[in-house]
Amino acid sequence: MVPPMPIVPLIELAAVRGRRLLGLDVGTRTVGLALSDTRLVIASPYDTIRRGKFAADAGAIAAIVARQDVGGFVVGLPVSMDGTEGPRCQSIRAFARNLLAVVDLPTAFWDERLSTAAVERAMIAADMTRQRRAATIDRAAAAYILQGALDALARA
Repeated sequence: MVPPMPIVPLIELAAVRGRRLLGLDVGTRTVGLALSDTRLVIASPYDTIRRGKFAADAGAIAAIVARQDVGGFVVGLPVSMDGTEGPRCQSIRAFARNLLAVVDLPTAFWDERLSTAAVERAMIAADMTRQRRAATIDRAAAAYILQGALDALARA
C-alpha cells in the first residue's frame, strides 16, 4: 500500500494549476468549504458540511473532490495570536492526516487567525441578519482562508 500524500508547503500547490483547490475551515460542528477557480486566482464559498462521523464527512469531501476536479486542499490552521499551536491545531492536523488516508491529494495548511472574525465583521457591515450569517459564515470563512493562500501563491 502506498502511504498517503504528505502535507506540503503551500508553494507546491501551484503544481495543480488547471484543477481546483478546496479550502477547508474545519470547526467542531461544521466544515466550511470553498473552491478556487482552475487558474488558482479566485476563491468562492461552496458548501458547509455538518460534522458527524469522520467516515461520512470524508465521504462527502471525496464526492466533492471527484465532482469538482479538485487537485489539492488548503486547510485553515487556527494558530494562536502569539504564533503557537494549541490543542485545536493538533485536532485540525489530525483531521487533515485522516482525510489524506481517504482522499490522497497534496494538502497545505494556511494560518487562519481571525478569519471567521473578519468575515463576520464584513457580514455585519453588510447588514446581514444573524440567521443569514449563521447559514453562510463557515463557507465564507473557508473562502477567506483559501483566498489568502491563493494570494500568497500568486506572490510566490
